[in-house]
Amino acid sequence: MGRKVLIIGSGFAGTALALFLKRAGFDPEIYEARSALEVDTGAFLYLAPNGVKVLKELGLDRSLEQDGFPATGMVFYNQKGRRIGELDNRRDQERYGARGQVLKREQIFRVLQGEVARQGIPVHYGRRLEGLEVLGQEGVVARFAGGTSAEGEVLVGADGINSRVRRIILPQSPGPRYTGLVDTGGFTFLPSLRTHSGPQHMIFGHKAFFGYVVRPSGEVYWFSNVPWAREPTREELKAIAPAAWKQRLLELHAGDPAPVVEIIRSTEAEGLGKWPLRDMPPMTAWHKGPVCLIGDAAHATSPSAGQGASLALEDAAVLAKCLRDIRGLEPALATFQRLRKGRVEQIVRQARRNGDLKIPHPVMGRLRDLLMPVFLRAAERAAQPVYGYTVDWEAPTPAPAVDGAELRV
Repeated sequence: MGRKVLIIGSGFAGTALALFLKRAGFDPEIYEARSALEVDTGAFLYLAPNGVKVLKELGLDRSLEQDGFPATGMVFYNQKGRRIGELDNRRDQERYGARGQVLKREQIFRVLQGEVARQGIPVHYGRRLEGLEVLGQEGVVARFAGGTSAEGEVLVGADGINSRVRRIILPQSPGPRYTGLVDTGGFTFLPSLRTHSGPQHMIFGHKAFFGYVVRPSGEVYWFSNVPWAREPTREELKAIAPAAWKQRLLELHAGDPAPVVEIIRSTEAEGLGKWPLRDMPPMTAWHKGPVCLIGDAAHATSPSAGQGASLALEDAAVLAKCLRDIRGLEPALATFQRLRKGRVEQIVRQARRNGDLKIPHPVMGRLRDLLMPVFLRAAERAAQPVYGYTVDWEAPTPAPAVDGAELRV
């Protein structure tokens, strides 16, 4: 029998970690606060080449490619509809070893959770974590609402940006910070936009940022980032009726380049989600004793860098390797943090800078239009270490460095 690992959270990080741990000879079990029917699958995302490579290691990339579709690049427009810059992704396979995919979140969940079920990894729904008890060198006990508990050698908090595990083990750590934007979006079908398929279209609107991508079939995936000075609660956003929210979006984007208004108008109001965009400030520690954080629980990033899911998948592979290869739990968890911290925090900072550009400003907007080609050339240079990152599952993880030098996977 392997060593038992308790995983709190059944999202991308938790399910991928369970699969890698099973491969490494551990006995993972997943505990999810929500019921199987309540798990929020969200809207859609761009799974970057580095994330696709992690799923390829798990043998799941072909299933996702059947569901998703590649974006050939990004084209940026100002509020008048003038093209101000573009990125070309068509050579990503050659440059980075994989092509990014645009996918509905539910499609990734389905593939990961289906593989977890196929491999017989236990998933316990309706287990809301209430407390943890460390048993010295013998492990950790997780206690759940309703009086149930579970014991393992290691516990991993993969429970998202509002992580209960983080609040328990690191109560003095900073909480999530608001980015100044509320995200919304949905799906619609506009055969007239089939000619727009290929790149992601990004529009700096008069009052809000808008992005859309079109499948060859004419299905449109879109989002709007709405500036909102004070962070609204989810309850406040939920209280806005779907029809009223749709009308607000139409008013915000009135006068923006076509086909923005047409896309919003053709979308069913009930299908429009809305949520505040937040990220995590740097934390000194991601682990304490036999408990460790991964994914959004440790380093949530806003979607403005297109890396949240990919970083969570990378975390899963790297943590499993560290637990497999490093003797001693404390050195293994410390090595995981050392391998990951610098990379993810740099991407979180870049995502916040990208998000700041989405907030309309008359003077900065003109400067942005002039400098966008410069920004994009810099982005292309910076893409290599982000997209080119590969977790070599077969390579042994190096022992902890004694001189403080950064380790690399």
